[in-house]
Amino acid sequence: MANGRAAWRIAATIAILAALAWLLDTKAIATALASADVLPILVALALVQAQIVLSAWRWRLIAARLELRLPFGLATGEYYIASLLNLVLPGGVPGDALRAVRLAKGAAAPAWRPVVRSIVLERAAGQMALAGVMVAGIAAWPLMLEGRVPVEAEWLAVGALVVGCMIVLMLAVLARGGSAALRSAVAGLGVDLRRALASDGAWLKQGVLNLAIVASYVATFVLAAAALGHPLPWVGWFTVVPVVLFSMVVPVTIGGWGVREGIAASLWPLLGLDPAIGFATSVLYGLIAVIGSLPGAAFLVFRLRDDARSAK
Repeated sequence: MANGRAAWRIAATIAILAALAWLLDTKAIATALASADVLPILVALALVQAQIVLSAWRWRLIAARLELRLPFGLATGEYYIASLLNLVLPGGVPGDALRAVRLAKGAAAPAWRPVVRSIVLERAAGQMALAGVMVAGIAAWPLMLEGRVPVEAEWLAVGALVVGCMIVLMLAVLARGGSAALRSAVAGLGVDLRRALASDGAWLKQGVLNLAIVASYVATFVLAAAALGHPLPWVGWFTVVPVVLFSMVVPVTIGGWGVREGIAASLWPLLGLDPAIGFATSVLYGLIAVIGSLPGAAFLVFRLRDDARSAK
């Protein structure tokens, strides 16, 4: 079953990208990518490093609230590995699953619950921050851009709200009527959520950190557009780009590829830009994200070597 879902997502990714490239101006896409300016790309790659380090820091803060101590080097290395695997493997969370398994078996994490919950809450904090920025941009859309909010943005916002409500409802049902194992898994989740993200000033630290991380994602996309010689007007930073970035959470392809490019192509004309350039900008952003996460491969090799030595 898992292999079938993986194959389906790989096929969907290839099919969507191919269809979009065929529908759009392929020559314009190729020309834009071939003539990309190196300097903005280098700055964007540096930003990816900042994103990963800040995200690892966010994870450490949440873990500390759950009485799980993570050395900064360990957290950063594991986050690099998770970021790379999440971008290139089907499922969207294989990297997170791997760091949970690795840490739960290690001396730094003697129990499953704080490890898994720290990872789940860290990812949830990031997605909630991005969703919040997207919703704020959609609310401000009529004031910043002419015309009504596009249907793509409306569906993403509504979908985020519906999924969030469904998750809360599902957890409440499991806490009351699930099996003993499921009740145990969700027991105290609300308390841990408050401890990690809200109580004793955690909300302020998390808020500032999450906004900084989301801003770095937006800035990376803006730099990708600038590298192609088609800079985005500033209103697009707050309206279009957050919608494009949030579309990556739609779980139908690998790492958001295809879905992200389709949304970018559909929204770019609202900024007076060619949809083919929106597609090319999104492709370049995806390549920057993957290349920027490549240190994760080195971290993975080092971790596997250390594990092999420990097993002897």
